[in-house]
Amino acid sequence: MQATYGEAMLELRARKKLADGIKVSRVRLCAWFGVPRRTVCYKPTKAAPKVDPRFAEPIKAMIEENPSFACRTVAFLLGFNKNTVQRIFRLTNWQGRKRPIGLRPRERWSADLYRV
Repeated sequence: MQATYGEAMLELRARKKLADGIKVSRVRLCAWFGVPRRTVCYKPTKAAPKVDPRFAEPIKAMIEENPSFACRTVAFLLGFNKNTVQRIFRLTNWQGRKRPIGLRPRERWSADLYRV
């Protein structure tokens, strides 16, 4: 995890003070720089997302049987919540057919210059 700008500044200031023989607390350094302490001391605690096998197994079986089914169709046919199926698709990198991205070819007007 990368250090934020506030953490980097506090670390730099603390090292300079320690080199001079002065010990400065994190509270005082935060006060000097006007950085809130909770942004410096924050450590995220959110766990990595997990895939529940009771949802993943029937979804995988349906995708293998019908690879053209997307998440809304799978959710409807299995009776699952659409958001749950979308989350499992995203976490496991299972994809239905994707729509083309960008400009689609259109019919152009053409003139018959041979008969002019």
